[in-house]
Amino acid sequence: MKLRELAHSRTGDKGNTLNVSVICRDPKHYEHLRRHLTTERVKAWLADFVLGEVVRYDLPRLAAFNLVLGNALGGGVTRSLALDAHGKSVSSIVLDMEIPPPPV
Repeated sequence: MKLRELAHSRTGDKGNTLNVSVICRDPKHYEHLRRHLTTERVKAWLADFVLGEVVRYDLPRLAAFNLVLGNALGGGVTRSLALDAHGKSVSSIVLDMEIPPPPV
């Protein structure tokens, strides 16, 4: 199943670093996403343009995660000629990841 079926997302940028929040639609899916939304999987999924480290901050009281993606914006907003210099479309790419369905 697609991650978007269990979560929604927002992005923000600072220089060449992008943060992507992944928020559970239902808090009961938090533990399932915690097991499957690993930094290794995210790094592999975004390998074409995230050249730096991927760090995940767990926010259990919000049933959310903050993914910090280093060296992800082609040099940063003021230095990149990329069409999506702020990385807003990355939330859609992250939500397109395949994850196993949660147990019933």
